[in-house]
Amino acid sequence: MCAEASAMAADEPVLASYFHNTVLRHKHLDDALAYQLASVLDHAALTATTLQEVIAEALQDDAQLSRCIRADICAWYDRDPACDQYLMPFLYFKGFHALQSHRIAHWLWGQERHTLALYFQSRVSEQFAVDIHPAARFGCGIMIDHATGFVVGETATVGDDVSILHSVTLGGSGSGRGVRHPKIGPGVMIGAGAKVLGPVEVGEGVKVAAGSLVLTDVPAHTTVAGVPARPVGGRTAGAPAYTMDQTLDGDE
Repeated sequence: MCAEASAMAADEPVLASYFHNTVLRHKHLDDALAYQLASVLDHAALTATTLQEVIAEALQDDAQLSRCIRADICAWYDRDPACDQYLMPFLYFKGFHALQSHRIAHWLWGQERHTLALYFQSRVSEQFAVDIHPAARFGCGIMIDHATGFVVGETATVGDDVSILHSVTLGGSGSGRGVRHPKIGPGVMIGAGAKVLGPVEVGEGVKVAAGSLVLTDVPAHTTVAGVPARPVGGRTAGAPAYTMDQTLDGDE
């Protein structure tokens, strides 16, 4: 990423100071991320300096955060054909910024600092049009492409290596307490505009077609489409999240 930043600064001198401040002057990726997130979440109520201290505290306390950040960057680079540099999601993609901000909010939630966690959620919603409850759990290697309109409820869980497009909802069903949001397995791809509602389980390697409404459990390696969603095509092979194939034909 430093090599990319240096090359970009040389190509566009007008942005040289930007690349220096966001990337090149930092010794570690965690430091650069703390600066970047604090810059985009800066507000009169909580300034960038204070935000940077909070984010740095979280990254220093939980090494898993750093591992997930790196896996997320690689997920964008590997899966998004529009992303041809590792630096692109870090600097420009609001899905990446929203996800990493949520990781900090989730850490705060686990520290019983609920008020500050909810503040992070609110700022992320204002800045990125992404609304993720701080208690929701995400694995590593997540790509949220475009991200606008992405909504995730309190008890939702998302496994490793999942790809999600814009306008997706992982929401509840009913007003009761307890687990009321979806559990998304590893390697799943959820297409644009899809809604997964209630405490349903979406199994490993599932493909949810764009615009679908999922209200019941989905077995592993199944493609579902429609309102309500129904199985279509054959069994999916591997992890649809990696290929980002939006077609409905099965792999068998």
